[in-house]
Amino acid sequence: MNKHRTATARNAEHIDSLKNWLYLRHTPGVGGRTCHTLLETFGSVDAIFNASHKQLSAIAIKPETISALTNHQRPDINADLNWSLEDDHHIITFFDKHYPAQLKNLPDAPPILYVRGDPDYLAQPQLAIVGTRNPSAAGRSTAKEFASHLSNAGITITSGLASGIDGASHEGALQGLAGTIAVVAHGLDIIYPASHQKLAQEITQHGAVISEMPIGTQPLPGLFPRRNRLISALSLGTLVVEAALKSGSLITARLAMEQNKEVFAIPGSIHNPMARGCHQLIRQGAKLVETANDILEELCICVDKKPIYPQKPTTNTPENGKDLHQTLDPDHQKLLKCLAYEPSSIDELVISSKFSAAEVASMLLILELEGIVVCQDGRYTNIS
Repeated sequence: MNKHRTATARNAEHIDSLKNWLYLRHTPGVGGRTCHTLLETFGSVDAIFNASHKQLSAIAIKPETISALTNHQRPDINADLNWSLEDDHHIITFFDKHYPAQLKNLPDAPPILYVRGDPDYLAQPQLAIVGTRNPSAAGRSTAKEFASHLSNAGITITSGLASGIDGASHEGALQGLAGTIAVVAHGLDIIYPASHQKLAQEITQHGAVISEMPIGTQPLPGLFPRRNRLISALSLGTLVVEAALKSGSLITARLAMEQNKEVFAIPGSIHNPMARGCHQLIRQGAKLVETANDILEELCICVDKKPIYPQKPTTNTPENGKDLHQTLDPDHQKLLKCLAYEPSSIDELVISSKFSAAEVASMLLILELEGIVVCQDGRYTNIS
């Protein structure tokens, strides 16, 4: 009976402490920097709310913030508390054992993280993979392949759950072994974009979806750059797959550089506008990578390059007897060589391959059905 009372008391203390953290998070004028100023001064959240107006006035915070902290009418935190009662829902405070150590280096580190899934993934070695929301077929395939390979090498893939490269990176990581983390710019009661409902659920089961924003926060444009700093800070480095010159992905890369993290970029065709951001990064000192092993070699000080779990067989390996290129006849292999480097139209393939238009169209149809090429805007790309 005494043990039960002690456990109940501890649980009540935890809930009271969590409530104070939530009150602090919802207090107007208390962002990450102000929160850390208060914590450094008073030592705990409970002590902040017990501080007098005079004590609060002695530190560099705004008068309206002081008034809000000393007001006995507390903010409404019921949405957050009710959300936290659901399975696999967690609210992690700055002093919690699950709070990622790498985020604590940020001057505006979030005082609270909302997590849906397994918080243990936050302690995994991570690589951020980011890029355009409108990738080429080849860019999407590259992101997926890199993420799968790196996940099988024991690196958790972190991205932003956006359409395009982000989504492909999460999908590839889920095919691997180390899972994936999605950092979002809104409350975790929302899935954005809505088309990623299923993907978000899979990430919850094999990773975590996290946010610094309270429940009910809508995905407003100004919140995404703030989200990007968490993506880069959580990770050992950031890989940019495809990005335009004016891109949120370049913001993530710049933040990674400012945080003294590695930045990697995959080069592309000079004719692809989505490659220009990567080329700019490379000119600015990002490491050009052609294979996932290039990244593993750079991160070898931090990450054991050997997989931490048994490798999963892939669907396109000689061991599985499904090396599609070897089973194709010579004409199909010749056509694929014409698609080795650049997306091409049927007319361009007729010229480069010397086949007739009818022959090219017939072979492309077969290659599409095999999942070896895709057509985008009338141009075919080899994604195998």
